[in-house]
Amino acid sequence: MTSQPPPGEVTQRCYRHPNREALIRCTRCDRPICPDCMRPASVGFHCPDDVAEGQRAVRAKRTSVGAKILEAPPYVTTTLLLLNVAVYIVTATAPRASFNDPAAGATAGSGVFYHWQLLPVFVHDKHWYYELLTSAFLHANVLHIVSNMVVLVYVGPALERLLGGWRFLTVYLLSALGGSAAIYAFGNAIGTTVGASGAIFGLLAACLVLVRRLGLDLQWLVSMIALNFVLTFSISGISKLGHLGGFVTGLVAAVAIGGLPSVRTRIPMRLQVSGLAGVLVLVALIVGLRTATW
Repeated sequence: MTSQPPPGEVTQRCYRHPNREALIRCTRCDRPICPDCMRPASVGFHCPDDVAEGQRAVRAKRTSVGAKILEAPPYVTTTLLLLNVAVYIVTATAPRASFNDPAAGATAGSGVFYHWQLLPVFVHDKHWYYELLTSAFLHANVLHIVSNMVVLVYVGPALERLLGGWRFLTVYLLSALGGSAAIYAFGNAIGTTVGASGAIFGLLAACLVLVRRLGLDLQWLVSMIALNFVLTFSISGISKLGHLGGFVTGLVAAVAIGGLPSVRTRIPMRLQVSGLAGVLVLVALIVGLRTATW
């Protein structure tokens, strides 16, 4: 004998099995489902069709992300890498230089290394302001360039895909300039400095600001940055001002693009451009004030 529902009450039937009583409804589509069709979810239960649809959506998302990566290869990162390596080869094969001491080529008073290295007194007296940027493409030895390029290869592609080519390049170059400006303004006037470390530290700072959007592990990133700063302050011959200046500049530039990490509101393009231009003006002011008060 089949039991009848109380007067005024309608028995719900499973949408997949009409002959079975439905105990609950799917929390996604609100369709009634029987115990055999109940699929545990984070909240309540889902029906088999919604579970299958969710799995298809995940697969499609993974495919679209992979396609996006293939469609947007890190051209800027690759170009910067090749440019740094090419300049290193040019300086290492110059007269008197070697692959582990390209700086020796500057002793003749000519050549790429001599003219591109950052020497604050030359920037001031000869107005070689271009050295503030060109010095970021020189390296003192094999270990120097390898360590910088390894970090560039590791964080560059993900950061470039997130920011886009021109924003990524802007952060890189501004960080390089920021590091050089700090050396010029507060460093030894007759000391020479080379290396992409200021730009690299700027990229690390940008990753710190944009860590959630990049999907990086915050603890790992903070540990990596802390290790680099420990090495900066514990090893002699490393430009502390260059690293700090690059890091601060990259941090401010990333905030100008993406806002504070806790803020999810998208910053309009005009404000991004204005913010980056403001960072450039600030760097120029630091250089200008140092020149005026030399």
